[in-house]
Amino acid sequence: MKTLLSIALICLSLVGCSSAQDCKEGNNLLPMYGGLPKCDQQLKADKDFFAFVDTKFDSRSSASLSYAKLGWDYFYKNDLETSMKRFNQAWLLDSLNANVYWGFGNLLGRQQQFQVSIPHFEKSLKLKPNNSKVYESIASSYGQLFASSQKREFLDKAVDALKKADALDRSNARILSQLTSAYSYFKQKDSAIKYLKLTDKIDPKAINPQVRKLLKQN
Repeated sequence: MKTLLSIALICLSLVGCSSAQDCKEGNNLLPMYGGLPKCDQQLKADKDFFAFVDTKFDSRSSASLSYAKLGWDYFYKNDLETSMKRFNQAWLLDSLNANVYWGFGNLLGRQQQFQVSIPHFEKSLKLKPNNSKVYESIASSYGQLFASSQKREFLDKAVDALKKADALDRSNARILSQLTSAYSYFKQKDSAIKYLKLTDKIDPKAINPQVRKLLKQN
């Protein structure tokens, strides 16, 4: 009888350990919680979070906008862990919030995960295609991939994204200067010089001095 009781206690202990192991820590530091299944404790925390939000906001979509704003606030304070947590909460509240995916992409970019960041930017643009800043962000990721690999396809994609950003936000010196820099890697410098002149009309200080020096030699 004692043996059976001991076995039962061991089994209960193992079940408890298994349950604890299933409750993975740190999934809130991954975009969309890493797509990992949540344990009962985490699901209860989500339920309590929803209950709290429902008392403070008119809708979960408006709450999502508020939490995404917090995500950006922490992002610019360089508190990237808290930023990811707030963006995840915003996603939990509204998975169709385009700003959330933009935030995920930028956070991954800060972690040097440029290839992984791109699908998040693409998702953001699919939901909200008229955000020029997201095109700048995806261009930055492609630019970093080009810098590390020297593959022309990444440079072409960066230029394409910047042109789309420019079409949405004309006369933006920041975008024009990035186009100048991108085109400076092409053998033919005509386009780089064109965008240099356009940038200089708005803000000459926006041009990277090294890029300007390179183009003066042509």
